[in-house]
Amino acid sequence: MTAAPARRLVQRVSSTAAFARIAPHVVPALDRAVHRLTRGKVLPSARMLPGLVLVSRGARTGLERRTPLACVPEDPGATTWVLVGSNFGRPAHPAWTANLLAHPDGEVHWRGRTIPVHARLLRGEDREVAWAAALRLWPPYAAYQARIDREIRLFRLTRRD
Repeated sequence: MTAAPARRLVQRVSSTAAFARIAPHVVPALDRAVHRLTRGKVLPSARMLPGLVLVSRGARTGLERRTPLACVPEDPGATTWVLVGSNFGRPAHPAWTANLLAHPDGEVHWRGRTIPVHARLLRGEDREVAWAAALRLWPPYAAYQARIDREIRLFRLTRRD
């Protein structure tokens, strides 16, 4: 199977409610384990979508949290990314979005580099433009949004100096 048909198959499967029940327990755990074992060189889910590991502080605890996430890189210089709080189309916002709302400064592990970032929740036209880019990258986001009542949160991460 070539890359394009395989990608379409994965997109079709990832759009299902069954995937939404299973994936949140399997995909991040596998990503974290492999990322740790390879010292940040491999992130399995990034084979299908660009991915990074977000390091943030817990909204209530302030403890460090490491979350592997798909991302929408906005420029080739790796200075901004959009994160989509889809939670695989589950009803609640993912915890990492509350963490960024409470503590917007963090870092990302991107292609073997650690980069300090600042997060901003996107609204209005900024959100619409970013959402369109996210849908071009991964059309199943539309199925996730259609399944839930909440608006999926989008964040722009910008490199801090």
